[in-house]
Amino acid sequence: MSAGSTPCIKLCLMDAPSGLCQGCGRTLDEIGGWGSLDEPARLAIMRLLPGRLAAARFETPTKTGRHDRRRALAESS
Repeated sequence: MSAGSTPCIKLCLMDAPSGLCQGCGRTLDEIGGWGSLDEPARLAIMRLLPGRLAAARFETPTKTGRHDRRRALAESS
């Protein structure tokens, strides 16, 4: 993973009940602090994201209809 790597898939919609971004699965704190995290910390978060997304039951559907893409990314990991 390069220093500029991010799990963002440009589907930024926060789910209030879970506190997760529906696109990448990160919390607001993780998103906000991403640029200041070192490589091991980023990798640790990246390892958690597929499980978070696979387990998520978001209440708000996305406006773009990219739930299928997000789920496919989570399942392919």
